Amino acid sequence: MADLDKLYKKMNESIVKTVDDKKIGIAFSGGVDSSLLAKLCTDLGYDVILLTIGFADSHDIQFSKEISQLFGYEHKIEKISSKIFPEIAKQIKKTIKTDSLSWNENCIAFYFISKLAKLSGIDKVLTANGIDELFCGYNAYREAIEHGSEKVMNLMESKIENELNMMKAANIIASESNIKILQPFLSKEFVTFAKKIPIKEKIQGPDDLIRKHIVRDLALKIGVPKEAAFKRKKALQYGSLIHKALMKIK
Repeated sequence: MADLDKLYKKMNESIVKTVDDKKIGIAFSGGVDSSLLAKLCTDLGYDVILLTIGFADSHDIQFSKEISQLFGYEHKIEKISSKIFPEIAKQIKKTIKTDSLSWNENCIAFYFISKLAKLSGIDKVLTANGIDELFCGYNAYREAIEHGSEKVMNLMESKIENELNMMKAANIIASESNIKILQPFLSKEFVTFAKKIPIKEKIQGPDDLIRKHIVRDLALKIGVPKEAAFKRKKALQYGSLIHKALMKIK
């Protein structure tokens, strides 16, 4: 319980220090991370609009609708057109100048999120980036924990560094729409705090398919719907079907 209280306090502090606008967007898939962020921000008094992007039949659009209805929060959806997608993907790759598939996919996603934010009258969008990195959300942590805590922490360091750099690229794309993407859970203070949380609170072994246990416990405690709190991870590029679409034009 004490760890949950500390995590709750630190997450709130990080949000407040990161965001000074009253009206904000939340990049929202309906999963535990974005749902927790949305609930924290709403409870802190921010005017929150949930922003979801994806192709029409994507998992993220369908699931986010269900969770947003349970929350009762304002929810905006942008359905990606397959007609314009190839040209946008091409231009984004040219802009960020990387062959990293993950970076390109995420920057495409943030391009559409930024467009949706602009249409919604928002210039700041918060993301829950950092939670998967700091709380062992990725499958790679299952393999790492077989080799001990040092391996887990080394992987965490590389994941955090990659995420920080990737979000710089995403902000380059977002800036074209005059949108700022903010990541309260990637702040130096929060990263330092989260690294000190015992690994057993995050992942319990190589067979742990759920992971992020302390985050899920906190989400449930503060009123995030259980459907979201226990949702298995589905990365943005897969949940939105951006990865599938990008593979077709390669």
